Amino acid sequence: MALEKPQWRELFSEVVTSGLCTGCAACVIACPHPVLDYNADDGVYRPFHLDIDGGPADCTHGQKGCTMCTRACPRFRNWESEIDTHKFARERTDDEVWGIGDVLLARATDESLVDNGQDGGVVSALLIYALENDIIDAALVSGLEGDGSTWRAKPQVARTRADVVETAKSRYTYSANLLAYFEAAEGGAERIALVGMGCMASAPGAMQTRKAGKIARRLSLTIGLLCSKTFDDAIFEDLFEAKYAIKRPDITKMNIKGVFQIWTKDGAFHEVPLKEAHAFTREGCQQCPDFAAEHADISTGGIGAFGDWTLVIVRTDQGRALMSAMKEQGLIETRPGDDDPGAVALLHRLALVSRKRWPASAPAGPRRIPLTSN
Repeated sequence: MALEKPQWRELFSEVVTSGLCTGCAACVIACPHPVLDYNADDGVYRPFHLDIDGGPADCTHGQKGCTMCTRACPRFRNWESEIDTHKFARERTDDEVWGIGDVLLARATDESLVDNGQDGGVVSALLIYALENDIIDAALVSGLEGDGSTWRAKPQVARTRADVVETAKSRYTYSANLLAYFEAAEGGAERIALVGMGCMASAPGAMQTRKAGKIARRLSLTIGLLCSKTFDDAIFEDLFEAKYAIKRPDITKMNIKGVFQIWTKDGAFHEVPLKEAHAFTREGCQQCPDFAAEHADISTGGIGAFGDWTLVIVRTDQGRALMSAMKEQGLIETRPGDDDPGAVALLHRLALVSRKRWPASAPAGPRRIPLTSN
């Protein structure tokens, strides 16, 4: 009996149209043929197959044996166990709800990065150090279109300190950062960092686990962002402006700390209850089980009591080496995660909430963590 070679047909039915697709775009950048594209209009955020080659639900290249799209997808079949085993040489234990790694608190020592970035400025410090010390050639990040006044996020390539500073801060609407891969590769980058939420952070691991070729090799560092959900772009007009008279061009910074925090150009500070934002949850987040970016080298997030410190989960040897080098050079300061037990407890709780989203009808991966865990 011939071995099954799952291709776009299976990916389309099992992931794209089943609700499991997060819109990360890994399949699009991995496709070696010009037959996959990406729809980022009107909150869709989905890959699609061009009609010129097999129609939306099948692929003539797949019929001939091409499996690259399924090799890249971080939600296809037993993705979690496969990536765990490849990256960490073991599967997680039942109590590792947020994945494998060590929790600590960190903060950039460059106050300009802290002031310009989100929480402790650690992601900015990491990227700048990696770029300036010949660890990576470029990073896939999210920026804002135009002059930033629309607050519409877009995939972007960072190659310099200035690029990193310009693209700092959180958006809370979606950007499929992997789509910037083509620009980075065309610019000659061979060692590329990816910054993204869990849905994207598992993509390099999926590609490396399933041997997806040159792209798997080039995506050499992954920095994950803790994420419960992102929101449809409509939240700006239909909630912030309609109810609170906060217009897009007036916003200077956003954060989520139990509420939606919004700073505006006039110096005002606004709080919007998160329960009012839930109606704008992006469809691709509805069944995502990964709050903690479980397959990143380093996962980061601004949860806990210390607003100018970043909660960091160091997951791989590469991540540990990077954090150690930066600490030795005085670029970051760290403290034990136990200094903020509330943050660790919140990490566990939010990770568990996200894991419960994975539907019982889907492959078993994330559901093998007992849902009664405390």
